[in-house]
Amino acid sequence: MKTELIYGLHSVQALLKSAPQRIRKLMLLTGRDDQKLQKVVSFAEREGISLERWSRAKLDALVDGNHQGVVAECDPGEVHDEAFLLRLVERLDEPAFLLVLDGVTDPHNLGACLRSAEAAGVHAVIVPKDNSASLTGVARKVACGAAEVLPLVPVTNLARTLNKLRDAGVWFQGAAGEATVSLYQADLKGPLGIVMGAEGDGLRRLTRETCDGLISIPMAGEVSSLNVSVATGVCLFEAVRQRQGG
Repeated sequence: MKTELIYGLHSVQALLKSAPQRIRKLMLLTGRDDQKLQKVVSFAEREGISLERWSRAKLDALVDGNHQGVVAECDPGEVHDEAFLLRLVERLDEPAFLLVLDGVTDPHNLGACLRSAEAAGVHAVIVPKDNSASLTGVARKVACGAAEVLPLVPVTNLARTLNKLRDAGVWFQGAAGEATVSLYQADLKGPLGIVMGAEGDGLRRLTRETCDGLISIPMAGEVSSLNVSVATGVCLFEAVRQRQGG
């Protein structure tokens, strides 16, 4: 069976807490024995997970990124699909809160969006299967553990999926710089999906037409737009404020 490599303290700790049964072994940096790594070691030992000590050169060659002295070799996680999303929305005992990323291709941005989404209480993140970043080691590392607990759902036809979710009661607000409705004027309570466009290009035409409304972030400075991960955080936490009665 094909395995995945997950690295970085936050990502590995999140995996140890959420799905330790997936981990086949941990590779730890020889000579690193500080408190943060010892917490990982203690948890792994309680779960009976194999531990190996590797040199920095070997770990550096194994993964392309800052591993922070710990790499997990693990079985692949559950693959989610459109049917999973529909079941999720149906079974929730609170209004659905979804994030849709329409063609975000930078794994750093994907990871940052996942981190913000998990912190905001989003139930799932939806991406198109094509022309979108996947959960690489870099994306997982930037997500700081969010990728291990928040479902990322790649779908074949994004517009079709949004329409099915709308039939299930979810309304979608798309972020677009030219929108005349401010983020702070929009109603972001109730079953909701926030839709963010790709870096540079924004929302695709069909995705834009599928949204129930378009919203923009008021910009007071000379810069005309925000990085997609920053804009995602702004939109999500305005929704959080409204949904908490702020």
